[in-house]
Amino acid sequence: MASRANYYLGLMSGTSADGIDLALVDFSSQQPRLVAKYYQAYQQDIREQITTLYVPGSNEIDRAFALDISLAHLFAEAVAAFLEQEKLTPADITAIGNHGQTIRHRPAFNAPFTLQIGCSQTLATLTGIRVIGQFRHKDMALGGQGAPLVPAFHRALFPASGQDIFVVNIGGIANITYLPGNQDRTVLGFDTGPGNALLDSWYQQHHQGTYDANGEWGASGQINEELLACMLEDDYFQQPAPKSTGREHFHADWLAQKLTSFQLSGADVQASLTALTAHSIAREIKALSSDATVYLCGGGCHNSYLTGLLTAQLKGFTLERSDTLNIDSDALEAMAFAWLAFAFDKKIPGNIPAVTGASRACVLGQVFES
Repeated sequence: MASRANYYLGLMSGTSADGIDLALVDFSSQQPRLVAKYYQAYQQDIREQITTLYVPGSNEIDRAFALDISLAHLFAEAVAAFLEQEKLTPADITAIGNHGQTIRHRPAFNAPFTLQIGCSQTLATLTGIRVIGQFRHKDMALGGQGAPLVPAFHRALFPASGQDIFVVNIGGIANITYLPGNQDRTVLGFDTGPGNALLDSWYQQHHQGTYDANGEWGASGQINEELLACMLEDDYFQQPAPKSTGREHFHADWLAQKLTSFQLSGADVQASLTALTAHSIAREIKALSSDATVYLCGGGCHNSYLTGLLTAQLKGFTLERSDTLNIDSDALEAMAFAWLAFAFDKKIPGNIPAVTGASRACVLGQVFES
């Protein structure tokens, strides 16, 4: 086995609130290498506790900060199970990069803020491993959106090819990274809008289970072009980058408001929501390039109905999963937070001002000792 001196563990819980993703990354050579990954699903009650905090409600402070500690305990349990699986000890891990669970992201407020829970100090104490967390705050203090943070990692990970490259992560919210083939052009990245968040929410209202496996329910419906156009009129889609969003904007009540003028079957709404994700991603890509390779990652790349709609929207582009480069499409985002912890230790800037809008590049994160 390779030397463990440069082993970092990335931990994240995405906006889909389905579970905990872990990625163990070896930084002993120039190219980061995924050593192993792990996933631990949430119980339904934890998922509900998370998602109810995406929008304002009663007794928020008590609920949020009790969950802050509860999630840290779940994170620590996942780390312990992962280490046992890989026959590793806490001493083998240099640090954990803890993204936490975003429950509120308000970059457009007069006093912008972001809130991730899953207490890093508790996690460090329980695991006996240094934790680097709170990655978004310094970027926001410098006038940035605090998101997305993965483009700097994508720039480090994806090889320069002389051709435009897009990395499209379809989680609860979808985001893209633009890596221009012309090195004189600027790396860009931003949230395009909903990825799986509305698809999952609508599915859960009509079925047992948490998501539309392979997009089969959506594929059984018909896209309603009027509803699609209505949803695409949302102000977020008209905003120029830098921009970022979350489930505090694209949520069930947002959809219910859009549906007031329509009488559609559940499957037709699901088909239209899938088209919304595909169209909002594709039109941002086409605005930046006419010839590129598009690498898909995140849970949405397993939805064949969605990827088929994306392929149709992006004729002339090459669409592949990142796995074709031996970059695990399910682990890529957790790998990014392992890299951000590594970047913190090596004093490498973790943000890109053109992406987030911050006034300067900076090292991101705060350290929490065990």
